[in-house]
Amino acid sequence: MRAVKTVISTAGNLKRENPTMNEVNLICLRAIRDANVPKFLQDDLKLFNGIVSDLFPKIREKPVDYGILEEAIRKSCIKENLKDVDGFVSKCIQLYETTVVRHGLMLVGPTGSGKTKSYEVLAAAMTSLKGQPAASGGNYEAVSYFVLNPKSITMGQLYGEFNLLTHEWTDGILSSLIRQGAAATDTSKKWYMFDGPVDALWIENMNTVLDDNKKLCLSSGEIINMTMMFEVQDLAVASPATVSRCGMVYLEPSILGLEPFIECWLQKIPGIMQPFSQQLASLFKRFLKVSSHAVPAFLWLGTCQLR
Repeated sequence: MRAVKTVISTAGNLKRENPTMNEVNLICLRAIRDANVPKFLQDDLKLFNGIVSDLFPKIREKPVDYGILEEAIRKSCIKENLKDVDGFVSKCIQLYETTVVRHGLMLVGPTGSGKTKSYEVLAAAMTSLKGQPAASGGNYEAVSYFVLNPKSITMGQLYGEFNLLTHEWTDGILSSLIRQGAAATDTSKKWYMFDGPVDALWIENMNTVLDDNKKLCLSSGEIINMTMMFEVQDLAVASPATVSRCGMVYLEPSILGLEPFIECWLQKIPGIMQPFSQQLASLFKRFLKVSSHAVPAFLWLGTCQLR
């Protein structure tokens, strides 16, 4: 039911964006694609496209022009010394679309797929477009994000805890951050990014946040209303209850390939090494690409910002 609700919400946004569009099938097709494509891998997309073509055999979908958002994302990539790979830009746009229809979402993928940079680039792009009309309706707003690792601290330090001896409530890191965001007078969006493994030890307490009521009920009696994002490598230990409540955006290293890492690294090498940049690029092409561990080995060097 949550997946169906997401498709319906997406279809409603598309109809408001294109009020003169009379083809119901086209709106349904775009809504199904927008709600499901971000969570599929490259191999899954082939099967999904086959199913969609059977369901809508006579519908020919036109490419969607994201205009100023795509341009802003590419400018943000260049500003942060990143390669504006088409696949990476598409994932940033999919992340934006997911934030429109979901208040809880997960960025899933192995190291080197661009999870961290995707939301950082999107936040910078949305901030640069503040006040301009958005493709999903309304206007773009500035974005502030807060990152914490939930597995590096205890449950009491994360959510807050009640001391049985003194009968005092001590705020946790998450509750303090959210209270600051709720008390802020600006209209910017607040993204709370949990960068760490998702498991039942701490995520189950957030099921009410990820539901439609969006409420985090603390032992202090307070009720807090905010949006949550998660950055994880996999969902091996996540419960179905949590997964069904979140929008998913999967990222793969194959989307980027090795070229962006090499180009970004060569642009940041010290000036004394600049005369040898072409030779280094040739060596990377001859030896690094043929290695089965090319991307992990390159990431291990710690010389490229994209992760």
